[in-house]
Amino acid sequence: MNTPVASADPRISQAWTVLADVPDPEVPAISVCDLGIVREVQVGADGALEVVLTPTYSGCPATEVIEQSVLAAVDAAGLGPARAVTRRHPAWTTDWISEQGRRKLLAYGIAPPGACASPPANSSSVVRWLGRGGEPVVACPRCASPRTERLSAFGSTACKALYRCLACREPFEHFKPI
Repeated sequence: MNTPVASADPRISQAWTVLADVPDPEVPAISVCDLGIVREVQVGADGALEVVLTPTYSGCPATEVIEQSVLAAVDAAGLGPARAVTRRHPAWTTDWISEQGRRKLLAYGIAPPGACASPPANSSSVVRWLGRGGEPVVACPRCASPRTERLSAFGSTACKALYRCLACREPFEHFKPI
């Protein structure tokens, strides 16, 4: 998640506060800020607020709904004219999901993604635990068992996979690391 930058214009910090309550339409347990798609809030040359968004992927069907929800929230807060600006570079990554967002996903029953960023240049080694077949081990969000199996590469959305816990037998989704 991006940290709001202190600004002389109080609308910017107010906008961050308002946006922290805008849910993602596909995973309503997490806000668009915790998801990391709100990259920046700034004041444009014309004085309008600009909310900079990076979609989770270029074909995400929720992009328009997110833009509308963000602008409606800013408007409802009386923060003046605003517009959504899409920034595709750098591309969104699940590493941008906040720790609070990861906890919310887990509480909602979705296994949060593991880290996918490259290791630091000065690191000597990185250990990545893999299950059988080279798949990362995904712990069950309900009982925390690592004994799980992937049923489908895609869940209810393209960014999630469908798993089943072999211990508690419950199905669950896993937010894929991107």
